[in-house]
Amino acid sequence: MKISLDNVEKWYNRGESNAVHALSQINLKIDGGESVCIEGPSGSGKSTLLSILGCLITPTSGVALIDGKPLSRLPDRFLTLHRRQTIGFIFQQFNIIPELSVLSNVTLPLLPLGLAPSERQKRAEELLEKLSIAHRKQFLAAKLSGGEMQRTAIARALINDPPIILADEPTAHLDTKLSLDFMEVMMELKMTGKTIIITSHDPLVSGHQLVDRCLRMRDGMLEKRI
Repeated sequence: MKISLDNVEKWYNRGESNAVHALSQINLKIDGGESVCIEGPSGSGKSTLLSILGCLITPTSGVALIDGKPLSRLPDRFLTLHRRQTIGFIFQQFNIIPELSVLSNVTLPLLPLGLAPSERQKRAEELLEKLSIAHRKQFLAAKLSGGEMQRTAIARALINDPPIILADEPTAHLDTKLSLDFMEVMMELKMTGKTIIITSHDPLVSGHQLVDRCLRMRDGMLEKRI
């Protein structure tokens, strides 16, 4: 599934004293099945760019397209449906609900689909088994280790079998072993044809064989291609 950004700009609080020009003239094309790493310092615009690709926010101007669909022109209800069917988002802080079990966290994205509880559980258990965390499925998320928390977040991102995986600084709070484990999981996903976009300033990520191409951001602009 191809991604295209044409002259994308993003302002926060435009016209006010605290205005932030987060993205400036972003032009980017990513092929289906490609794995891209977006590097850059904190505040460079990486997370804003990923949020536009993930349909969490819309650009102030310019056009963002996924599979030829202009995201900024879709009504909210269709944008929500498109995000649910197309995007798997792995957040830096995981965004796991600590009071729920691993199984309940993973099945949350399936609730709006009206699937039977048995089907939701079957899908989740298959993913948890693949990610070697099935033995923790009834544990409260609050009791998980960092690596287990991450695998739960990955399973939740994959539960709808999305063609695009977005990961925002996924190794920021992990040690080297867990970071390498994460990249191996991403390698397996790439082999199934997923399009993967990762923001990171971790050389372990940018230098990994998973990555087909690295882009660097600074001050809201794509600085260079490597």
